[in-house]
Amino acid sequence: MAEPIVRAAADADMPGLRAVADHYRLLGAWPERPDFVDAEREFGALLVGEVDGTIAGFGGTLRRGTVTHLGDLFVLPDHQSSGLGRAILSHLLPRDTPKVTFASDDKRAFALYVRNGMRPRCPLLYLKRGPLGGRPASRESGPAAPGDADVRAAAAMDAHVSGGDRTATLTWYAGLPGVTLHVSGAGYAFARVAGDRVVIGPAGGVTPQDCADIVLEAVNAHPQAGRVHLAVPGTHPLLPLLLEAGWHIGDMDTLMTSDDFMRLDCYTPHPDLG
Repeated sequence: MAEPIVRAAADADMPGLRAVADHYRLLGAWPERPDFVDAEREFGALLVGEVDGTIAGFGGTLRRGTVTHLGDLFVLPDHQSSGLGRAILSHLLPRDTPKVTFASDDKRAFALYVRNGMRPRCPLLYLKRGPLGGRPASRESGPAAPGDADVRAAAAMDAHVSGGDRTATLTWYAGLPGVTLHVSGAGYAFARVAGDRVVIGPAGGVTPQDCADIVLEAVNAHPQAGRVHLAVPGTHPLLPLLLEAGWHIGDMDTLMTSDDFMRLDCYTPHPDLG
């Protein structure tokens, strides 16, 4: 087997890269382009690992200020434990700036992130709520498409709770079909309708209560959604409230950071964008 080649993803690599993503069912919430892989390529870094002329893995990051969010590191099963993931990560992560990732239960990846300076902070729970009204969500439901002033206000609050500014990424996200934005003087919450699914996040507030209030406002704007998805840090006061209200835990990662730069009690990240 030839030595793997790690390089920036080119246009011609995207079908092979998405085949790896599809293997791990990463694109189910993104039925249309552009998707979060496109965002990583535009607003961060997107690398492929090529073995014998075939895309065998990829890694992607997004930037917010000096913070690097590692969104993806995936290697096909036949190439795991070959050093390919480690090689991709060594090209992908900066050495001396803050980093964050949502680590799965893969022990090898977890150890790799620790060796790259990140430490576990808390569980990140992916909560789901089933339908209340029995009918799919409509793209016409909820508020109108976000305006520039609202996006700028949301981006300013987001920079405070998430660790860094990502106005360009949030402006891109706000422009996608089905995306709405709830903004108050003390909180913000994005929501995106994709089919019968609504994904809430990123969202945040000046205080934990402000964050909880704006998230619940965004959730309540979609009472007829088939499914509502929300990523909640284990330290967030929303977690027990939602579980008591009948939400259930669909999956769980470990939120890992290199530094204490996130307001984990005032922030609910987007599952794919951080």
